[in-house]
Amino acid sequence: MHTSVLVIDDEPELAEYTAKYFNMSGVAAQFVLTARDALDFLKENTCSLILLDINLGADSGFDLCREIRSNMDVPIFFISARSAEDDMLLALSIGGDDYICKPYSLGVLLAKVKAVLKRYEDKQSSGKTDNNGLIRLGNAGFDMKKAAIIRDGKSVGLKAMEYKLLVYMLKNKDRVIPKNEFFEKVWETEFVSDVTLNVHIRHLREKIEDDAGAPKIIKTVWGVGFMLEGNN
Repeated sequence: MHTSVLVIDDEPELAEYTAKYFNMSGVAAQFVLTARDALDFLKENTCSLILLDINLGADSGFDLCREIRSNMDVPIFFISARSAEDDMLLALSIGGDDYICKPYSLGVLLAKVKAVLKRYEDKQSSGKTDNNGLIRLGNAGFDMKKAAIIRDGKSVGLKAMEYKLLVYMLKNKDRVIPKNEFFEKVWETEFVSDVTLNVHIRHLREKIEDDAGAPKIIKTVWGVGFMLEGNN
């Protein structure tokens, strides 16, 4: 599942209210309260921006940022009651994109988030969109915000790894992507079998292609890997 914003804050009321405000404003958001819950969430789901508190009970938002940054390149906004310049400099030096002091205005925060989301999601999609904001994939459309494929007016959701695979191929369309690159950049581990990759590609084709047995969009380059055809 994909959500636009993940709020990581150990203050339950603030985390829930911030996520609820974003959802009411048309920006999909979810929240977690601990570093462990954040990492578990990110193993099974994707997001386009993270709001991260520095103080997470016994854990540190700084440490969590470093761990997230080792695997993901999404924008990270630190949110904290700590206003010391040293904290701000550290947050930005380890990969934070912005530093917002508590208490914050939800309206101003939302405006900042929307601006960054637009730049990030536009960059990630890097595909042709139609009037409905769908990335065209032959006769199908990819709704990036909802992590779904639209065909014949029907929406079919993508699993987390299917979503990651498709986004990575869109960023590298018209280029043959070796299997090892998928393992390194999408799974972020070498301990993945060809069978696992092939099964995920087959599931994507079943959702996108007119004929999954004769694919025209996600093509196999035998002995090497796969390529997303850009002219579709």
